[in-house]
Amino acid sequence: MNKEKLIIFDTTLRDGEQSPGASMTKDEKLRVAKVLEKLKVDVIEAGFAIASIGDFEGVKLVADNIMDSRIASLARATEKDIHRAGEAIAGANAGRIHTFIATSPIHMKYKLQMEPEKVLERAIDSVKLARSLCDDVEFSLSLIHISEPTRPY
Repeated sequence: MNKEKLIIFDTTLRDGEQSPGASMTKDEKLRVAKVLEKLKVDVIEAGFAIASIGDFEGVKLVADNIMDSRIASLARATEKDIHRAGEAIAGANAGRIHTFIATSPIHMKYKLQMEPEKVLERAIDSVKLARSLCDDVEFSLSLIHISEPTRPY
């Protein structure tokens, strides 16, 4: 019998902090994470460990104290980000590294300054590195197409 399972993935502790004035202390993150755990949230993305010392400490505190939910840290597809995420979730009962890379033509050309083949290579290498640090890896890419800037005449 094929049973489908709905996975609840919550980004409140990471995405919620991107609103002006909405940052949380590490203790506030833990309090919110405990509520999410009681609500039986499957995956709590606790933050972006490389973003700051405070965010790293918040992810680590959540990872070290939440037992029933999987704890994720976001990481760009770079070695430094992925290692920091792995360090932050090392104490988790169940951890995840969520790595991502921009793949829109404008991002590849101007932000990453990479050809598509190199972006693909970076994505693969990043997932492999994350997998060497953690048994659960999530990979995301942005496919947003933004027109190249036009030059005024």
